[in-house]
Amino acid sequence: MLELHQFRHSAFCEKVRLVLAAKQLAYTVVEVTPGVGQLELYRLSGQRQVPVLVDGAAVIADSSAIARHLEALAPAPALLPADPALRAQVLLLEDWADTALAAGARLALVQAAAADPVLRGGLLPEATPAPLRSLVGALPSGVLSGLGQVIDHGGLEQLRANLDQLCALVQAQPYLVGDQLSLADLAVAAQLSLLLFPASAGAPLAGRGVPGLADDPQLEPLWAWRDRIGAQVGRA
Repeated sequence: MLELHQFRHSAFCEKVRLVLAAKQLAYTVVEVTPGVGQLELYRLSGQRQVPVLVDGAAVIADSSAIARHLEALAPAPALLPADPALRAQVLLLEDWADTALAAGARLALVQAAAADPVLRGGLLPEATPAPLRSLVGALPSGVLSGLGQVIDHGGLEQLRANLDQLCALVQAQPYLVGDQLSLADLAVAAQLSLLLFPASAGAPLAGRGVPGLADDPQLEPLWAWRDRIGAQVGRA
């Protein structure tokens, strides 16, 4: 049985869960406890970051490495096209989602969480000790008001431009590359989950998101596309 070590609300863990769902692979989840759990993760994998997948004697860290392991383990349905040009496009988009899009999404989410105690508390890993969860959620927004002053507004402007471009793209075609679901779709959809949390995020985050993006009517086709990708693999 595959075993996924994760933080539930990590976009990179969501990427792996989407791949597992697309491949219809059964797995168990180990929710990593901040601090002590990360020390255990280090003993297991040699690093403290999630996601980590355990497949028998194999221990694989990093969402991209895990995706490639799962592609080899369960080749159908293929998430990496056989055509070299299409495969290159998928891998380039996956890398962009994991770097530039991820950085912009994190910036936007940090800014939103600074002003929203429900969002702040909900983002903590499920295994976070209750006293710490209560402390973080109870922090007055004013305490974090200075956070907005150090946000990279250029990065947020670039994020918005990228979202507009993605929105135009998904309205023109059902998938980002070619005519079939690919790793590019799953990587992008996972990062979008930080901007408007899908139903699979559960309470209290489902339906919450970054003001100005999650509630922007111009971006509704993008969120609808993200939800359709999730529904296609059974992560609605």
